[in-house]
Amino acid sequence: MNLHAVKAIYLFELARTWRTLFQSIAAPVISTSLYFIVFGAAIGGRFTAVDGVTYGAFLVPGLVMMSVLTESVSNASFGIYMPRYSGTIYEVLSAPISAFETVLGYVGAAATKSMILGVLILLTARLFVDYSIQHPFWMVAFLVLTSVTFSLFGFILGVWADGWEKLQIVPILVITPLAFLGGSFYSISMLPPLWQKITLFNPVVYLVSGFRWSFYGQADVPVGISLAMTALFLALCLTAVWWIFRTGYKLKN
Repeated sequence: MNLHAVKAIYLFELARTWRTLFQSIAAPVISTSLYFIVFGAAIGGRFTAVDGVTYGAFLVPGLVMMSVLTESVSNASFGIYMPRYSGTIYEVLSAPISAFETVLGYVGAAATKSMILGVLILLTARLFVDYSIQHPFWMVAFLVLTSVTFSLFGFILGVWADGWEKLQIVPILVITPLAFLGGSFYSISMLPPLWQKITLFNPVVYLVSGFRWSFYGQADVPVGISLAMTALFLALCLTAVWWIFRTGYKLKN
């Protein structure tokens, strides 16, 4: 394995984060803090406990997961689209580096940034609410799986997009609505029976449910099913990335 090439891509992508620190880190943390202020303090005071957990604490896993998956898609899609847009992708394609190593560099950097952001949001949440983590190993596992899976999805999106509009259309019209309707702010058990069944078609539900289980031991969906659905989505993304490099689909455009 060409570890020098992987390291070069990885460090270059991470360096972009430090150059745009406010946009990459500060802005998501501030936005999440506003959610805690508005929903946790102002609106949360009107709610009773949800599944035995105060509403403010109930929000923590959902807000972390929502931020992690949206930032994973954004970081990875921009990371691979920008070289294609500027033409520097030819430097990567002509270098002695395999498809696996290329993906490892780009996706690894995007996933790392998302995990750092998730940890920072967890630390910020301590300023607003008290929460516990009953299963720290599984909390980290869900955080890593979500970051890697949606970074792969973002990588696919960045390859598929042939303009800035296409790069934004999926996160805005698909990812964000799924995140808001995936149980980040509520338990799906609070919905009417018909909508509970419809919600189960939303893949984000399984991510949020499993992540929330790692905190409080309670979930809308059995944790085994959450893990299985996350693993299935990861497998689909890996297959799509393999196909992209196998066919060279739009990498040079």
